[in-house]
Amino acid sequence: MQTLTIGAAASQAAPTRKRFFIMVLLFITVVINYLDRSNLSIAAPALTSELGLTPVEVGLIFSAFGWTYAAMQLPGGWLVDRVPPRILYTVALISWSLATVMLGFAASFIALFVLRMAVGALEAPAYPINSRVVTSWFPERERATAIGFYTSGQFVGLAFLTPVLAWLQAHYGWHMVFVATGAVGILWGVIWYLVYREPRDFKGANTAEIELIREGGGLVDIQADTARQKAGFKWADLGIVLSQRKLWGIYLGQFCLNSTLWFFLTWFPTYLVKYRGMDFIKSGLLASLPFLAAFVGVLCSGFFSDWLIRRGYSVGLARKLPIITGLLISTAIIGANFVDSTPLVIACMAVAFFGNGLASITWSLVSTIAPARLLGLTGGTFNFIGNLAAITTPIVIGFLATGDSFAPAITYVACLALIGALSYILLVGKVERIEL
Repeated sequence: MQTLTIGAAASQAAPTRKRFFIMVLLFITVVINYLDRSNLSIAAPALTSELGLTPVEVGLIFSAFGWTYAAMQLPGGWLVDRVPPRILYTVALISWSLATVMLGFAASFIALFVLRMAVGALEAPAYPINSRVVTSWFPERERATAIGFYTSGQFVGLAFLTPVLAWLQAHYGWHMVFVATGAVGILWGVIWYLVYREPRDFKGANTAEIELIREGGGLVDIQADTARQKAGFKWADLGIVLSQRKLWGIYLGQFCLNSTLWFFLTWFPTYLVKYRGMDFIKSGLLASLPFLAAFVGVLCSGFFSDWLIRRGYSVGLARKLPIITGLLISTAIIGANFVDSTPLVIACMAVAFFGNGLASITWSLVSTIAPARLLGLTGGTFNFIGNLAAITTPIVIGFLATGDSFAPAITYVACLALIGALSYILLVGKVERIEL
């Protein structure tokens, strides 16, 4: 009788909440990831002056990350389907962070370009890994909140740490911006390896929590399932992820969403300093405000989306409504072309980037729509097409900004935000997992 009582009590134990600890790990990883993407934008005004770079050369250096980041998405997604996140993320983190440290010692256009290409290639698996981790650790009704929370890391890190990086540069030179951010990434890579585990292997995650995740649509056994799949890359699999209209809707939408993001990650500080006449320290402080707005936007998006699901609305409405609304709000960036005062310029930028944050739960659709056994490949394709914007946006803006006016570049970004909203409205149909 006592044994039965103990067994019954165990079966009725409240689910543990270790999945939220995993969410925090992803958040910190994303903060580091985006600092290493955007640190060049902080250093750009100073290194441009020191190395005598032209606007076109700066645009090419900004785009160098995007070339390899996009090119490596499909191989990176293939790896995510086969290499456990604990191992793959550790290797990626330490490798791209070493390349970041080396950027601090670059002394020419070629060195900067090549090293930024290396950072892009090595960061390629990051977001597919994030999607893979969240899909295995969270039930559907909590997934947008988890994605929104860790995605907010890309904004909160920049909002609060951009002034710190500006201070580092002012006192120790632009070289230290890269050395400091790279060193932090190396340390975090070691911590990730020591701490992360799959749901069934994570110390402290009880059976009730694992069942809650599994019954809610979380793929808690995805690692065991993929381990049994010994087949290599198949072109037919790529054909599957490139032949679905609903997937193309989110691919195109992600390209447009990232166009706004990459303006802020690359040209925004230069826009404030060169085209709006702000001093560097002041621009570092003001540049943080739109990132803070985006941080608020992405948190609102995740909580609102999951709240809609809990209220009984369809997954499609709950996921697409914040994304479409956010992309439409992002078109407010064009208002900066029609105002002269610094507060109004920053206000237009903050509203636009709030919209970008609101739309940034797009990975929730990948985790919901992608075929289960092709989760990594779908995420890699999604990130490949979406991050073509990391190539095109810096280069296009570099050419559009060769004159005295930055207005054509702002107009370009606003138009792409509108196209992104139309993509989700017209191309993405019913949101449900594609069964093979």
